[in-house]
Amino acid sequence: MLLLGPVALVLGLVALRRTAAQQTRGRRLAIAGVVLGAVGTVALVVGVVVAVLTASAQRSLPPDVPEARDAHAAQLVTGNCLAALPADGTVETVRVVPCAEPHAAQVVTDYEFTSNAVWPGQDAADARVARACVLDDDEAAAGVRTVTWAPTEAGWSRGDRRGLCLAVLDDDVTGSLLDGSATLPTPSATPAP
Repeated sequence: MLLLGPVALVLGLVALRRTAAQQTRGRRLAIAGVVLGAVGTVALVVGVVVAVLTASAQRSLPPDVPEARDAHAAQLVTGNCLAALPADGTVETVRVVPCAEPHAAQVVTDYEFTSNAVWPGQDAADARVARACVLDDDEAAAGVRTVTWAPTEAGWSRGDRRGLCLAVLDDDVTGSLLDGSATLPTPSATPAP
């Protein structure tokens, strides 16, 4: 079915060539075949381009990207470091950087809802993802806090079933929290009275 446009184009061109010297009904049908074949071929090419772009926009990133790039939130995986934490609300695209570069946040865990789960409501979705966000004592003492990104109802209806837990510091950090290479600030000691 997909190849009808190119086939119609080729057959129309062959028929047009055979009826070149004639002004017959067959020539008009050949021209119609060329036009319809060209339209079908263009539609096929556009469809392939859209499918390729959609697939590449949803392909997961490696945990630590080799160079800074913009990515869709759906592409993020545990380990990705974000140059800046976007404002509250729906997140579409973010700037992902290598973790060796200064960054404001890192994806430290993710929560997968089951594919056949029923939309639990935004508060319940947020709470389930938040339960997957656990910091160790050193991270908590260094001022690391968590931010959760849960699917929205609109995203859920499009098949989004993954929430993310991001570790965030007030100042940019280099290194990864996951492998212990992050440069966390040391907690200030309070003098004893």
